Amino acid sequence: MENNSFVRTYCRWVINWQGKEALSLKEKSNKDCIFWDHGCTVYNVRPLQCISFPFWESILSSAKNWELAASGCPGMNTGKLHSEKAIGEYIKTLVREPIIKKGVSI
Repeated sequence: MENNSFVRTYCRWVINWQGKEALSLKEKSNKDCIFWDHGCTVYNVRPLQCISFPFWESILSSAKNWELAASGCPGMNTGKLHSEKAIGEYIKTLVREPIIKKGVSI
């Protein structure tokens, strides 16, 4: 699928934790990811948004934010533990990745 077609079909623009407009995957009416169906249907090719979740600065900023995110995600607080070093790498990757801006062809 062509990038622009993918974005139009599966993404929406949101204001991110930095206050900047960024692409985000759309959600179903129940707030589940559009690629969630008793598990991630695109796990092997999931975007950075998913790879780095829940280690986003906005979620890591407080225990309250962590618990709020965990209340809506069945995978949080279960499964393998990530080291502080690994979490740091997720965060560095998020910071390094360019933010796609509206109107810019991808």
